[in-house]
Amino acid sequence: MLRDQPNTGADVAHRLSLVKHVRMNLQHHFLIAMPSLQDPFFKRSVVYICEHNEEGAMGLIINKPMENLTVDGILKKLKIAEENRDPAINLDKPVFSGGPLAEDRGFILHSAQRTFTSSIRVSDNTVITTSRDVLEAIGTASQPDHVLVALGYCAWEKDQLENELMENAWLTTPANSNILFQTPISERWREAARSIGVDIHNMASDAGHA
Repeated sequence: MLRDQPNTGADVAHRLSLVKHVRMNLQHHFLIAMPSLQDPFFKRSVVYICEHNEEGAMGLIINKPMENLTVDGILKKLKIAEENRDPAINLDKPVFSGGPLAEDRGFILHSAQRTFTSSIRVSDNTVITTSRDVLEAIGTASQPDHVLVALGYCAWEKDQLENELMENAWLTTPANSNILFQTPISERWREAARSIGVDIHNMASDAGHA
């Protein structure tokens, strides 16, 4: 499979085997689901890792929009006041299914122009917030430049993610804000893989014909 091509499955396996010897910190990285990962929740997913330490990891899927649920819908459901809204700000944006855990709990990834009550800085440019005050800022002049709203999250216990990497379930790459906030949703899986020189669609096609 993928023989005589750059970034073959064997090349990827060789790189990932280094996980056995080096403790990786994947905070502010993307996990890119390999074509072989068929779990319905994670198939063709891109996960943004918000925290990774010796106890495990936590992240949000950033390319699985929920059906019939928008940011505007969330704000209306929570009865967030509209009087300070800027009508020029588009709130008809999808809410993402962030993962299979706590699917009724909201997580907001946003750029770091400002922080809120519960904000935790993931990187110099990216913050995760769970408090209501960030929702109250959405659609107003106080809104951060980039915002991604998700319900639910992903988590891995100690060494679980490392084991999945050794099993070639995921590719990894440092996260970038363009893919996180601006790349069209349907292209995020492909573009995240392309950022490390992998043609994920070609890999998926070859896997299907192996």
